[in-house]
Amino acid sequence: MKITLTLTLLFLCSLCIAQQRRLYIANDDHTDYMWTANEAKYDSAFAQMLDFYLHQIDSTALQPGKNNAPDFQARFNCDGSAWLKAYQKYRSSAQFNRLISAIKSGHISSPLNSLVSTYGAQPTEAVLRGMFYAGSLERAYNLRFTLAQSMENNTIPLGLASLWAGSGVKYSYKGIGGYGSQMTYEYRENRRKQLYHYTGLDGSSVLTKWYDYNEKRNPAFGGYAECRLYPKKRPVSQTVEIEQVIDKLDAYTSTKTYPFNIAAAFGYGWDDLSTFVSNPFIEAAKNKTNETRKVRVSNEVDFFEDVEKTYKNLPSESLSYGNEWDIYCASMNETTAKVRRSVEKLRVAEGLASIVSLKNKQFGSNLTESKLKAWESLGFYWEHNWTADGPVSRNIRANWQDKLENNLTNYVDSLLLLSSNELGKQLKKAKNPRFYVFNPLSWTRNDVADIAYDGDFPVKVIDVSSKQEVTNQLITKGNKRYLRIWATNLPSVGYKVFEIHNGSPKIFSNELSASGNQISNQFYKIKISPSGAITEIIDKKAKNKQLVLDGKSLNDLGIKNLQEGTLMVENVGSVSVTLKAVSQDPILHTVRITLFANNPRILLEDSIQANFKDVKTWDFAFNLINQTTRHEEVGAILTAKSEKRGGHYSSQQARLDWQTFNHFADMSEANYGVTLSNQDCSFFKLGDSKVDSLHENSTELHVLAGGQVDKKLEDKGMMGIFNQNGQQSFFYNFALTTHKAFDATEAMKFSMEHQNPLTTGWIEGKNGDNQNKFSLLSVSDPNVLLWSVKPAEEGIENGLITRFWNFNAKPVSPILKLSKPIKTAWQTTHIETNEQKLKPLNGILKANFNQFQMKTFRLNINN
Repeated sequence: MKITLTLTLLFLCSLCIAQQRRLYIANDDHTDYMWTANEAKYDSAFAQMLDFYLHQIDSTALQPGKNNAPDFQARFNCDGSAWLKAYQKYRSSAQFNRLISAIKSGHISSPLNSLVSTYGAQPTEAVLRGMFYAGSLERAYNLRFTLAQSMENNTIPLGLASLWAGSGVKYSYKGIGGYGSQMTYEYRENRRKQLYHYTGLDGSSVLTKWYDYNEKRNPAFGGYAECRLYPKKRPVSQTVEIEQVIDKLDAYTSTKTYPFNIAAAFGYGWDDLSTFVSNPFIEAAKNKTNETRKVRVSNEVDFFEDVEKTYKNLPSESLSYGNEWDIYCASMNETTAKVRRSVEKLRVAEGLASIVSLKNKQFGSNLTESKLKAWESLGFYWEHNWTADGPVSRNIRANWQDKLENNLTNYVDSLLLLSSNELGKQLKKAKNPRFYVFNPLSWTRNDVADIAYDGDFPVKVIDVSSKQEVTNQLITKGNKRYLRIWATNLPSVGYKVFEIHNGSPKIFSNELSASGNQISNQFYKIKISPSGAITEIIDKKAKNKQLVLDGKSLNDLGIKNLQEGTLMVENVGSVSVTLKAVSQDPILHTVRITLFANNPRILLEDSIQANFKDVKTWDFAFNLINQTTRHEEVGAILTAKSEKRGGHYSSQQARLDWQTFNHFADMSEANYGVTLSNQDCSFFKLGDSKVDSLHENSTELHVLAGGQVDKKLEDKGMMGIFNQNGQQSFFYNFALTTHKAFDATEAMKFSMEHQNPLTTGWIEGKNGDNQNKFSLLSVSDPNVLLWSVKPAEEGIENGLITRFWNFNAKPVSPILKLSKPIKTAWQTTHIETNEQKLKPLNGILKANFNQFQMKTFRLNINN
């Protein structure tokens, strides 16, 4: 009888606990860096706020015998790792260690992201590098950061889920804002999923809280200050204010739209520079806890852990919400383009650094401070307040963006210069001039290579490893003379050596020609107008198909008179031919179009030589029927269609007029298509797409060359930096090719080859290596591409960090090899924190990938 009674009581108790509503309230100060205040004021505010909250934590959680109950202890949530970095910089080691202890105890939390950022304009690798500081803290202090945030901006990319999950993120809180949005309030209401698994195409996911946003509701759950009432309705007492929030949060639970008995309200600081509020959270939590609900002062992670344990079958969502504030970095398009170029250039700079570091263990140690500034700059550059309409002036904001770009560019350029020179010294020179050609990509490659040259001409160029002569010509670029060769069978992440001999070169047959306004090769015949727009591309390998839509053109800058301008042949030879156009319509611009004898790449090098104030686009109108548009977003290849028609774009609450334009966009029919590679622009518009509608069937791409695309609905003020911050020179590098059925791997390979040209350097070593052909790394599956190889952040003695992206739509297990046997291996996060030790077999590593998955490994050739 006693046993039965005890079991009954236990059952009733557990039922009561299950039905008790569990409410979490989290304090933070939303960071509007370089909007509310400048760097110095924010760094000071970060340090002062953390001093305050650490004292509150000491008072409520670190007094033996006097501590508050766990639910009623002080906690605070930083908005990014920049808070921690400022504290490390401006406080003593002992004070920073105190902060680390508070993070470990769960009283201070921080997301992996540096600041509150927009993500739609970011190159995939930039997202990861911007979190490297948090990764360094993880390794130095045995921490793991499991939060990431995308706040205030109304949109979020699909592929970010995979990048976050691969970096160790488990949880995310999304809170949006109404300010400046081009989407109506009604369009942003009624979210279908408010607790869900934000899931990438690789199947990895981040448990996400994104409540239904309704500005008429006070507080605005689903916003970025859910614990705060609107100013006009705030009571005098902060405790009473938070108590009212708790009551409304309680009413929010267990409803038809939110069928959960666990809920959270995160954020209090709103747009304030500083927030010093602690006891009101504790007192409100105490006062509002009763037998039907438990209220906890939260570090945000505890909420997600509770949800994770309680609700095992939450829905998943794999959708893109497009771009909104993300687009405003196009108001400084050339500065943003320089950042994009430097991120891409990391691939070759770090590839060379990896090779030379195997022999010179100290290589790059003098660049450590510059490197850390570069990673910080990537974490800061896309800070979300590109609206630039706050207390910090547009001029100051623009100068800050320029500074960040300079930090990154200086590091990457220095690393490339030093590593290319170092390789030249590590190789042994010969009697005749020799140079190396380096391929940073993970497949064998045939391509053009240019080396600055002021010697005699004509000459013969010999591939030393094969002893075969290669075709060559002289070209000019930027008033400099270069020797251009056609290099074949360049090894994966490796180099070949070439030697120059005096004498007349061998004649290699080719189909290159230039006459008037036409150029052609074995692949295409192209007509160019004097304005630089392409009016005809005949695809010789596709039964002479005309690629340009009738009555339209490609590479068109909004030209009114196609005949305005001048044309000239700039370079012609046995490797390539270049036609140059200069026009004033609609603004002074120059176009260079190059065809190659043995490569189906159409190279488009565009530039604008004048400042502009309006929105400008490079327009491409293709002659295709029933095509589908696909593009690289952020860590994912998307189909530009609504989810209702088999695409990746949300049919609700998404902004659809500007799509992310990372390495490529592709338009393909069932058995024919065209890939457009892009290096410098961040967005394209598909046809006549609008904010709430995607023109899926259009064959026209409008690539955003720059401009302020949005006006605030509140006062019609323009969002972003005025007049491109006075910039006078803009550069745009595109490439086109045609193909049969769409293949994501081939589209990415084409684009990476275009954006990662072969690198050359003169060989100067007196006692160097005689190795005339070398490959650092290879991967057995042609659809698994090396994304990055670099010395570990803490030095080459900690291994090579290698990142790969599987483009197969299925799991695969490729073999990874280095130039020497792999002795030890770890699977790491994308920010280099070890996760799982792996076992190489006979010096090679078999790696497992999910479909479309990106993975990072630490490989070491030393024990």
